[in-house]
Amino acid sequence: MPKSAPDDREIEGPLDESEANPVRPYVDLGGIKILPREGLHLRLEIEEGSKRVVAIGLDFAGSTLQVQPFAAPRSSGLWHEIRDQIADQIGKQGGTTTPREGPFGPELVAEIPVAAGQEAGGVTRLARFIGVDGPRWFLRGVIAGEGAIDPDAAAQIEDLFRSIVVVRGSTPMPPRDLIPLRMPATPAGATETTAV
Repeated sequence: MPKSAPDDREIEGPLDESEANPVRPYVDLGGIKILPREGLHLRLEIEEGSKRVVAIGLDFAGSTLQVQPFAAPRSSGLWHEIRDQIADQIGKQGGTTTPREGPFGPELVAEIPVAAGQEAGGVTRLARFIGVDGPRWFLRGVIAGEGAIDPDAAAQIEDLFRSIVVVRGSTPMPPRDLIPLRMPATPAGATETTAV
């Protein structure tokens, strides 16, 4: 499968660790580094049984962005295949997905059914699934909230996604394995953990 990434990824991001500016004050979360910014709230999503960090949740500008870095083959990409799997999964949950071309290349706009009682009014919530294939990694993002609906909010959350640095490391890993994430070494303001 060919890689799927914006033409300017190596300059505008999401960046590989080898492409990032080493002096910038990144928050180190293991497999990814995040540039802190005003109003950004970071959440670690922890798997109940294993207690490992399985995703990073970023709340910013009325939107949420959930990110996960995965190991990928050097020469081929994962996003084309993974998009189909996401569409299947959401279909099985009774939701719908619409493929479209976004700022990062192909993305999926999903309407996902919400369990009754969780949200007033709407029975579905809108989410955008975005993905970028980098050198030996794949970064997946899920945008919800304002960034899934409003173009101005979307631009802000897309900029945040682009600012992420993926740290693949040199450890051999099978493609599609989650690159290990961890708590930041220094408390960077408000970090919460949520069990998933």
